[in-house]
Amino acid sequence: MRLNRSGYLIREGFRSIGTHSFMSFATVTIIMACLIIMGSVTLLSLNIDRLIKSLENQNEVVAFVDETYTEDSARALQGSIEGIDNISSVEFITRGQAFDNFMENYSSDLSEGLDDQVLRDRYVIHLTDIARMAETKSALESIEGIAKVKAHLDYAKTFITIRNVVSVVSLALIAMLVFVSIFIMSNTIKLATFGRREEIAIMKMVGASNGFIRLPFVVEGLVLGILGGGLGFLAEWGIYELLTKKVVNSVAGSFLAVIPFEQIALPMFIAYMGIGVIIGAFGGVNAIRNYLDV
Repeated sequence: MRLNRSGYLIREGFRSIGTHSFMSFATVTIIMACLIIMGSVTLLSLNIDRLIKSLENQNEVVAFVDETYTEDSARALQGSIEGIDNISSVEFITRGQAFDNFMENYSSDLSEGLDDQVLRDRYVIHLTDIARMAETKSALESIEGIAKVKAHLDYAKTFITIRNVVSVVSLALIAMLVFVSIFIMSNTIKLATFGRREEIAIMKMVGASNGFIRLPFVVEGLVLGILGGGLGFLAEWGIYELLTKKVVNSVAGSFLAVIPFEQIALPMFIAYMGIGVIIGAFGGVNAIRNYLDV
């Protein structure tokens, strides 16, 4: 008997969506819009963070070997360099390779009468965390045989500042949008319920329990939340693909690498559906709270 009653209440929840189709459509649309805004800010933040990390990886540290060292002696320093914490990769550049690079980048007139012996063997080093560049620079300079270390500390500070600002602003925007979205969606469901307050009052007066009255609204909220989350995810996917194609085809696409949506599709889908379900269930329960006290 209880199973039949639960089935009836669930069917009532689904039936109510069709009966109040306009408000159901408005609720799903608002859920979609709020999720798309939150998702867009999140995707923008992820791509900016990826761009900053890419720029960080290009910020190299160059350690010059003492000019009195032979090539074999210079190569022997690699183990000491790799043993320093915060080193992600080390590449040894011989005098000859450095001279060839110089010839490619500058006029041959500048190199006239010079040979590769005027340059030093060197190591091109990439760091794990550029925030520790000054510390790593000091550790490299302490190695016997390293004559000089060239590090762009000012650039490192700039990248760190940009990264921190982007992180704080993104988190603040997402938190604000989550709060605004919950407020808007809850009030939309409340508005949909307002027109049914007399129906709720009649059910209370004939002896229906709060749980009996509440379940159809919870089912309705869950279904609307799932619809809004699923449609919002599909819409976000389409918008992102459209915009990223335009970016890639533009001039900016030659040096900007956006994150493929396929890499983040699963966590985005789970987040959209989870938020939709939570908001729908919360809205369904909260919307009729005031009307149950008859």
